[in-house]
Amino acid sequence: MDWEPLILTFQLALITTALLLVFSIPLAYWLAFSKSKIKPIVETLVSMPLVLPPTVLGFYLLIAFSPANAFGQWLDEVVGLRLVFSFEGLVLASVIYSLPFMVHPIQSGLTNLSSSLRDAAYVLGKSKWTTLWKVLLPNIRPALLTGIVLSFAHTIGEFGVVLMIGGNIPGKTKVASIAIYDEVEAMNYAAANAYSLILFALTFAILLVVYLFNGGYFTTVFKRND
Repeated sequence: MDWEPLILTFQLALITTALLLVFSIPLAYWLAFSKSKIKPIVETLVSMPLVLPPTVLGFYLLIAFSPANAFGQWLDEVVGLRLVFSFEGLVLASVIYSLPFMVHPIQSGLTNLSSSLRDAAYVLGKSKWTTLWKVLLPNIRPALLTGIVLSFAHTIGEFGVVLMIGGNIPGKTKVASIAIYDEVEAMNYAAANAYSLILFALTFAILLVVYLFNGGYFTTVFKRND
C-alpha cells in the first residue's frame, strides 16, 4: 500500500486545523458579541459549507483560481502562487470548507459565558484583546477542543472539494479519500479497505477520546448543528 496519500492527508488536516484556529478565534469573538447589521450575512457565509454541496464550492474555487481568469492569472504572474492543482490550493479550499466546524463551537462557547467575566476584566482595565486571551479563552477549553477535533476530522474526510481544486496528482494532491476512490474504480478492494480502515480507526480513536474527556459539550455542539 502507498502511504503517501495518508501522509499528505494528515499534513493537510494539521495545517488546515492550525490555520483555522488562528483565524476562527477573532471571527468567532466578533460573531459572538458584535451587534453589526452585517452580522447575519457573515454568519450565513460562514455556515454555508454545512449545507452547500462540496462540488459547488470546489467548482467556484477552481474557476476563481484558474490562471485563465484575471484573479488566478494575477496570483500566478504577480504573486507567483498557483492554487489550482496544488497543495496550497487544497489548504485554502479546506480552510474555507471546514470554517464552520471551528467557528461555531468557539462562538457558542463565548456566547454561553457569563457577561460578568468580560465586565470584570474591563473594570480592571484589561483591553478586549487581553480579555479574550487571558480570561475568555481559558474558560472555553471544551469549545476549543471541539472545534479542533471537528475541523481535523472533517478535513480528513473531504472528497469533493479536494478533487475539484486539487485533482489527483500523486505526491501533491492525491489525499486518502481520492486514493480510496481510485482503488475502488480499479476494483482493488484490498487497498481501498486498507486506506478506509486506517481512516476509520483514527477518526474513531480521536472522537472517542473527545467524548471521554469532553462528551457533554461535544454532544451539545452536534445537536445545535443538527
